[in-house]
Amino acid sequence: MNVRIRKYSWQLAPADIRNIRQTVFVEEQRIPPELEWDDTDEIADHYLVVLPDNTPVGVGRVFSTLEETAHIGRMAILPAHRGKGIGEALLRHLVSRAAGQFSELQLSAQEHAIPFYQRSGFHVCSDLYDDAGIPHVDMRCLAPELVRNAFETRQAPMLLGQDHDAWLFDSERTMTELMDSVVGQTRQRLWLYDRLLDHDLYDRLRFRELISTLARRHRLSEVRLLIHDDKPLVKQRHQIVELMRRLPSRIELRLVNDDYPVENQPFMLADREGVVYRHDFYKPEGFAKFADSGRVKLLAESFQRMWDAGRSSLELRELPL
Repeated sequence: MNVRIRKYSWQLAPADIRNIRQTVFVEEQRIPPELEWDDTDEIADHYLVVLPDNTPVGVGRVFSTLEETAHIGRMAILPAHRGKGIGEALLRHLVSRAAGQFSELQLSAQEHAIPFYQRSGFHVCSDLYDDAGIPHVDMRCLAPELVRNAFETRQAPMLLGQDHDAWLFDSERTMTELMDSVVGQTRQRLWLYDRLLDHDLYDRLRFRELISTLARRHRLSEVRLLIHDDKPLVKQRHQIVELMRRLPSRIELRLVNDDYPVENQPFMLADREGVVYRHDFYKPEGFAKFADSGRVKLLAESFQRMWDAGRSSLELRELPL
């Protein structure tokens, strides 16, 4: 449907924005007014969706708490105008506006709306929780610029287990965004094979937080790191190594045994579906796939052979915390 989307500050926002939220959240969903109207309105950008005849039909807001993260919220479409694609048009407009400025987008989604947000590149990143009496989950998009560019060509972009198309990369930035998007959705098993744990790729705060969340998720979580060279880890303190030593039962590192056959290309495997594959140890060139169980199975068999023949790092074991 052809709509126009207008941006306002709270101080200059028309009454239509408040009226739509009052109708949908307070009257329809029975959210207490003291929870609906908060201080965040003062710092957020507010968006109003209008039809070609200027009829107001939907709203949303965006605000940031950190320089790299934006939060989308208070999205509402009036009942008479639902099911026409207006909500998706609004969400993708918000993503597109934020993509050039923020590297991560977050939102709190009502449980029934999870598939709606997944179609625009968001994935679940929390357990179910109650908010104003309504079941919610936290969702996020870790590569908004890539997702924005794929709106017209992909269904459920970057959704683990559903996005079957390959994402090609030839730059470190694109590669790390794809890596983070894969790791952020991993539920249990993450296997990584590389020449070394390069600091620019793996010693990043967001990557470390994603690994930490995965490792602590439940008792069956498993992170395996298989590398050729541990000397850089010994010379310079690495966040993943520190995390590994605090969670030794969940994160394990081994060195390959050069007396046995090894792979010539690095890769990362997420659960039974996701893969990030590089064509060369020294170049950020390759592809990521979020739903490729056949390739993951073959690479997992190769990884397991190298892992079984590998050895632990005595140098890392002796490092003090």
